Amino acid sequence: MATVLITGTNRGLGLEFVKHFLQQGDKVIASCRDSSHAPELQALVDTNSSLSLVNLDVSDEQSMASFASTLGDTAIDIFVNNAGVYGPRDANFGKVKSADWESVIKVNAIAPILLTQQIISNLRLGNARKLVYVTSKMGSIEDNRGGGSYIYRSSKTALNSVVRSLSVDLREEGFSVAVLHPGWVRTDMGGPNGLIDVTTSVSGMMSVIEGLSPAGSGQFFNYDGSIIPW
Repeated sequence: MATVLITGTNRGLGLEFVKHFLQQGDKVIASCRDSSHAPELQALVDTNSSLSLVNLDVSDEQSMASFASTLGDTAIDIFVNNAGVYGPRDANFGKVKSADWESVIKVNAIAPILLTQQIISNLRLGNARKLVYVTSKMGSIEDNRGGGSYIYRSSKTALNSVVRSLSVDLREEGFSVAVLHPGWVRTDMGGPNGLIDVTTSVSGMMSVIEGLSPAGSGQFFNYDGSIIPW
């Protein structure tokens, strides 16, 4: 049984991750910005003693510090950084605004490394030492043939760069670090035209996490286990 920390669990992929890890018998620490607006997650807490729910706003550094403090000396085996935002849907050429860009970069690329720094002592106490960060194929520079979406694309490209460096810096400590593309999923963020549902996406990512090892650290994985070019 592993102890798993998952961010952004109020709905979509994060909520599905919670369900999957609980189903395989793991202990889950789920975080979201405001648990009072996450009825399905609350219902899971009420019926499952292996699940604990903590409020965490990754756009607020004080919130991250307080969250890390509440963890105390809890050992965390697997960290799934799922929290993220898309930003304005029309952030194409001619409509990009600095304030919008800054807020998305803060959540998608800066918060993950700041939170990892805050909880590194807990991660070092864990046995599995697996860190996975949900990214997007839209962050692949080589794959960008559609243009536009400047804010979201660049935030995920920045996240990929952050995680790649993290994989190098933590390699000697035996950490396995990777970014995961969930596919185009039918969620509030992905929209109704997504090609796969959350169960298919998370089942695939769970398999990638299960097979993740130091040898595969620093890779950009698709949910089906294939490698995506940077």
